[in-house]
Amino acid sequence: MDVNEHSGKVAGIDVHWRSAGDVPLLYVHGVPTGSWDWVPFLERIGGVAPDLPGFGRSAKPGHFDYSIDGYAAFLEAFTEAVGLDRMTLVLHDWGSVGLALAQRFPKRIERLVLFTCVPFLPGFRWHRIARVWRTPGLGEVFMGLSSKWGFRQLSKESNVTPGSLPEEFVDRLWEAFDHGTQRAILRLYRASPEDLLARAGERLGELRCPALVLWPRHDPYTPERFGQAYADALGGDVTLELLEAGHWVWLDRPEVVERTAEFIGGGAQP
Repeated sequence: MDVNEHSGKVAGIDVHWRSAGDVPLLYVHGVPTGSWDWVPFLERIGGVAPDLPGFGRSAKPGHFDYSIDGYAAFLEAFTEAVGLDRMTLVLHDWGSVGLALAQRFPKRIERLVLFTCVPFLPGFRWHRIARVWRTPGLGEVFMGLSSKWGFRQLSKESNVTPGSLPEEFVDRLWEAFDHGTQRAILRLYRASPEDLLARAGERLGELRCPALVLWPRHDPYTPERFGQAYADALGGDVTLELLEAGHWVWLDRPEVVERTAEFIGGGAQP
């Protein structure tokens, strides 16, 4: 299926997004990627995938509220702008801000797919890189010293396939990792202490739609046990599948694209 690219203003912000077909499905990417992360899913299933403010080719304004509530408000405006009323959500990493939207409007969510999302759950502790980013001064120095070579080396722990993440993937990460994205990351992490993450998921039980939790066993950033914790917290019929994969599950296990299509109901046909 062809993937189309769009741009327009949403809530006063210049936003870039990708779409395919007419499936009512919203993908929300994490840090530090963009809508390009979802191209294999868009090609197979269809749907809509924005670059969140601060990422990809969307604007990265200094005045934006880079927080869970700020992104939930953006997603509310975005879904209205593109005509998504009832929808399926597919979320990864900081795409968990989609859960903040879902808890505001649980009846709008038809199905839910979670890939190793930031836990909006009690008991989570930030990983070592996040702790650096959350530290004023140290986070800025770390960002300033970032390099494509460093990305490539660090990515070796993000997958179970030997070596670093695919070169094309690293190229895309680095291409958009400018000052605006670095600022967005620092602000988002600093606005998100662990107690706030737990509070952000207090109404997950109100999400009574069917859910598929595809959780990797080898994510260096989010422990395996939070896959079960999400499955327990959600209020609908939940299927949990633990996979021999790293943080970007579909890079290690491309078959999860088809598994997602199957769960959603086939999506648009290839």
